[in-house]
Amino acid sequence: MLSKTGFAAPERQPTAAALKKETRSRLQKGAVTLIMLFFAVAMVLPFVWMISTSFKTPGEVFEYPIQWIPAHPVWEHHVKIWTGASSFVPYYLNSLKVSLLSMAGATFLSALAAYGFTKVEFKGRDTLFLIYIAMMMVPPQVLFVPKFIIFKWMGIFNTHWALILPGMITIFGVFMMRQFFITIPKEISESAFIDGAGHLRIFTQIMLPLAKPALATLAIIDFSWHWNDFENALVFLINRELYTVPLGLQNFILEFNVDYNGMMAAASAGILPMLIVFLIGQRFIIQGLSSTAVKG
Repeated sequence: MLSKTGFAAPERQPTAAALKKETRSRLQKGAVTLIMLFFAVAMVLPFVWMISTSFKTPGEVFEYPIQWIPAHPVWEHHVKIWTGASSFVPYYLNSLKVSLLSMAGATFLSALAAYGFTKVEFKGRDTLFLIYIAMMMVPPQVLFVPKFIIFKWMGIFNTHWALILPGMITIFGVFMMRQFFITIPKEISESAFIDGAGHLRIFTQIMLPLAKPALATLAIIDFSWHWNDFENALVFLINRELYTVPLGLQNFILEFNVDYNGMMAAASAGILPMLIVFLIGQRFIIQGLSSTAVKG
């Protein structure tokens, strides 16, 4: 850089305080990185042990020190869960049915309710939303008996509809979509009103396309909830042919022992849909969560 005299000005050397501050910042970032790495490894290790155990013999399951990579991998446990009397295929199909239908209904209804709480003016709207959000504090286990009575009356007890219909209503989904719709300027819907559009047209043709990141994020989160749901399936399903994947894992708990190898093989297969869903929609999760966290 040239000075006023036309000569190159000497570069400014960082002061001792600036160097100290930069060093401290790097040390803090390094410490945070190491801490996060530690927790990441701690979370991944159980999954590694699960996959490793699915390829071991029963005698190698509890060997110490742990042999993370089996010397002679055994494939029979993975073959067993897909064939024979204890095939996991029906449980997979049942879980896909329940999870996909619940996810589709929850995503659409949450977006519709969130639109009403943000873009439709009516008396007591904010109070009603607070009462609705307060229901998140009610433990879901408290609702098992009322649900049981209602489902028996409706004739859907011991059917997949006992899981699908309640799964279409999610308080968290409404809250999340409302936070996203708040970030959309009111001028967009107001200009559509001036052009003669109604609420339904604004919702379907304007709001839903704008909310794709938030909708995708909610869909992925909701799918994971229903795919891993054990309590509701345990309470409301009796027939074995209706079991989902979490209940199907009970088949490996025998009368006098537990088939850990088969259970780990089934659990490894059970996380595949979740991995596929997250790999496909991971960019939507980041974008959707960041956008819904802008305003409260």
